Order: sequence, then C-alpha cells, then structure tokens
Amino acid sequence: MKAVLMSAPGDTSVLQSVEIAKPDLPSEHHVRIKLAAAGINPLDTKLRAKPAYHPDKLPAILGCDGAGIIEKTGSAVTRFRTGDAVYFCNGGIGDEPGNYAEYTTIHEEYCAASPSNIPLQDAAALPLACITVWEALFERANLLPGQTILIHAAAGGVGHIAVQLAHHHGAQIAITVSDTRKAGLAHALGAEKIINYKEHNFVQEVLDWTDGRGVDVVFDTVGGDTFLKSLHAARVGGKVVTLLSTPLSLADTQLARLRNLSLCYELMLAPQVMNLHDERIRQREILDQCAQRIEAGELGVLVTHRLPLAQAPDAHRLIEAGGMTGKIILTMD
Repeated sequence: MKAVLMSAPGDTSVLQSVEIAKPDLPSEHHVRIKLAAAGINPLDTKLRAKPAYHPDKLPAILGCDGAGIIEKTGSAVTRFRTGDAVYFCNGGIGDEPGNYAEYTTIHEEYCAASPSNIPLQDAAALPLACITVWEALFERANLLPGQTILIHAAAGGVGHIAVQLAHHHGAQIAITVSDTRKAGLAHALGAEKIINYKEHNFVQEVLDWTDGRGVDVVFDTVGGDTFLKSLHAARVGGKVVTLLSTPLSLADTQLARLRNLSLCYELMLAPQVMNLHDERIRQREILDQCAQRIEAGELGVLVTHRLPLAQAPDAHRLIEAGGMTGKIILTMD
C-alpha cells in the first residue's frame, strides 16, 4: 500500500512516500480500514519536528484523524461489519501506525459510524477537533446554557467547531479572529461579539461586552501572551481552559488565585498516550454524539484544502505558515 513515512525528526523533507505492506489485524477485536482521507492537525507538525511520545519508534506513520470503509474484521468484532463507514482518532503519535496511508487498523471500540450526511473524506477532518472541543467546553469548563464564552482563533480547525458546539448549547459567544473573512465565518456559525485582535484589545472588548464583568469561560487555542491576557478577560470565579502549556509566572498565578479562576488543561491525546481503554471508549462516544449533531444540522466542518496523500509535506507547510481557516485533509485514491 502507499503510505507517507516520517523517517526522522526534522522539517518536511523527512516525510517520504513509500510502498509498504498492508497491515495485519493486531487482535481479534480490530478492524482494517481502507482510508478515504486523513485529517491534518498542528499536532502532526509538532510530532514531525519532535516525536515527543515515542521517539524510539521511527520510522512512523503520522496522522491521528481518519475516515474510511471497513475492509476486514477480526473474529471477535461485533460493532461493525465489512463495508461500514467509520471515522476515528487513532494512532499517529508513534505507538501505532497513523492515517497517512491507504489502510490502517483500529480496535473496534475506538471508531464511530461516520455521519451519513457529509462526504466520508470530510469526516476525517473532525475527530481530534470534536473530541478536543467537547472535552474542553463540557467536561473541563462545564459550560452551561446562557453563559458567556470567549473563543480564540474562532475560524481555525478547532475554533470553528467550538463556536458551533457552544452556539447550539445555548452559550453567548465572543470570538477573536484576524480579518473580516474569518469574522464573517464565525458570525455565520453563531458568534455574537466579533473581535479583530489585530485592531482591538480583546480584553477591553470583552469587558465592554459583559459590562465589566468578564466572561464565564475562556477557550484558549493560542497560548503564550493570549493565554496570559485571557486571565483578565474571565470573570471572578470564571474558567480558562487551554490546549497549550502555560507560561505562568508567580505574579500570573497570584492573579489567577486572587480572581478565583479555575485554570483547566485539555489534551485529548491523554487516553491514547496513557493507554486508558475505558477513556478511549468515552471519547468514541463523543464522536457518536457529534455524528448525531452533524446529521441534525447542528454541526459541520469546513475543509479548505484537499491534497493527495503524497502531498503531506505541503499540508504540513500550510499548517506551519499559520493563519489557517478550517481544516486540511489528505485524500486517498
């Protein structure tokens, strides 16, 4: 089969198109999937530059997100049959093969039935973003209907999913974006307060919007100074949930303590990294619920770039250039 292998840590030149054997089923509970597409995430570029989780297991096939058709089932598989369409977040961090390939294998409990009303290739863009947003908003921040939330980078791969889930949950949404095109996208998805962070101080804009109170929840997908400034945009007793490591100084910690802020971290890879079977089933159940929302018209995905598998290096360069709107997928023939 065709695959893209990461041969060593480095720039995009370490991603090489190769021919390798089709994978065998690792257990009687696994299925083999003929992939329709693989989703590209910033995580992929970071693991290419520095394979943090399994640096001793190279070469590796990157790509956590995938969607495709089940081609073979193990003898103990009960949830699916050959020919079923599924989507999932699995592999791609070095522990087992990812989805930059024509075929992959996955435990039946970790994949969900693909939404029936969107193209199967597009479904590959959803899993990591959907699980990340769901956990961040509903499990870390406990976002409630009627609460206010600030979502950073709202037109990005994770951000545009967050706006939709928060909107249909009944939240009042403020967002940050960098231009009018992205502002229009976020507004169409349900954002009420649009802030161009290049032209305005987002903290002051949020305080003006909330009559000086601050938002109940901040969802930080940017990190760095954006995270630190967000401590001032959350209300006293509010929550700031971030996807990044945080550069907290003693003064920042004291500010968060003074304001009784809850600082929450979200890493949806934790169950896979820590091999937590039940937690991975819970994440698959999130995908089940997201598929229902997609089929109900409450959730969609914006795929802005569709590249063939061999152009994985180009996809990484697009991510690393920054300013992405929506998602990138690699498509298989």
